[in-house]
Amino acid sequence: MDFQSLKNIDVNGKTVLLRADLNVPAKDGEITDTTRIDRLKPTIEYLTQKGAKTLVLSHFGRPKGVTPEFSLEFMLPALEKSWGTKVGFAKDCIGAEAEQAKSNLQNGQITLLENVRFHAEEEKNDPAFTQQLAALGDIYCNDAFSAAHRAHASTEGLAHHLPSCAGLLMEAELNALNAALENPERPVMAIVGGAKVSTKLSVLNNLVKKVDYLVLGGGMANTFMYALGKEIGQSLCEKEMAEEAKAIMNTAKAANCEIILPVDRVTVTEFRENAPFEIYEADNMPSERQTVDAGPATVEKIHKTLKNCKTVLWNGPLGVFELKPFDAGTNGAAQAVAEFTKSGKIVSVAGGGDTVSALEQAGCINDFTYVSSAGGAFLEWMEGKPLPGVEALSSHKKAA
Repeated sequence: MDFQSLKNIDVNGKTVLLRADLNVPAKDGEITDTTRIDRLKPTIEYLTQKGAKTLVLSHFGRPKGVTPEFSLEFMLPALEKSWGTKVGFAKDCIGAEAEQAKSNLQNGQITLLENVRFHAEEEKNDPAFTQQLAALGDIYCNDAFSAAHRAHASTEGLAHHLPSCAGLLMEAELNALNAALENPERPVMAIVGGAKVSTKLSVLNNLVKKVDYLVLGGGMANTFMYALGKEIGQSLCEKEMAEEAKAIMNTAKAANCEIILPVDRVTVTEFRENAPFEIYEADNMPSERQTVDAGPATVEKIHKTLKNCKTVLWNGPLGVFELKPFDAGTNGAAQAVAEFTKSGKIVSVAGGGDTVSALEQAGCINDFTYVSSAGGAFLEWMEGKPLPGVEALSSHKKAA
């Protein structure tokens, strides 16, 4: 991937428009997860130490015009606590308020501009709006990989108006993803879970052509088993996707990719936490039961296959990990990946909302080589789609 790194740029005394992703979960005016904020700290520290004047751009939620509950101002205490520096605030991202904020900035200082989505032109990638944003800065730095699948003014348009670079978080993300799927050490295993085949059809079609082993879990594994004529009982299953599942299996066979389905299943008759459960071999499941997790023999098979692998890509849980003890399959597989990563035998990259929660619950999120904080952008990257925010960085003006 051809892009300019922030580390190669002289930012001293320059105004840097930093596109961050501060679209964080919040409840009653309190941020409930600061991961995205915390991950920006290396970029913020670099800019302040090197004497940049930093204007931070971000969206938050889906406001329809100026909507007070979607203002970014409430984030200031969390930003200052995480980044360890004072953060100013401007009540607009363009116009007089933003221009005043720019002129007040001294070297090494930071100001957060108001939600870019307060202007409908942001999502339209409107040229005049983009020009107004660009007029505020000398350099554009995109550190929002998690918003890179959007061709919006602040994520894509700005790169065509200003010398541009990738922030330290964006750079780490792109390097990790490149190592996992574009130029990986082989053999490569992808673990893909989650409820539905339909939402990950493009992902699966792309992966079977690129990986050596594809482990399927969660509801989507049931759809593949149904397509093979196996009993799935009352389990979550998209029967209408059976033909697509067969087509993916045929593509995998032609590409020499082995699809690994559960060899045993944890089953229940009541869908609740701590429900009584029984484990059945995949071919012997009673029709009145439903699958809630991959069984121990399946986890053991994953563990055994991992011994041959050099790279692992993970998206989605293997079972209903939110309900204990049906997180055991996901936990067991995650801990196996973590163990091989810690011993230096594999490079492991994980991403997607549920994936991050599942790995946190398994207690091994810090043992993976890289965990992406992106949701939609991570999935679109797994599909092999070009990401507008990344493409713009590699195709346009590089910061000097």
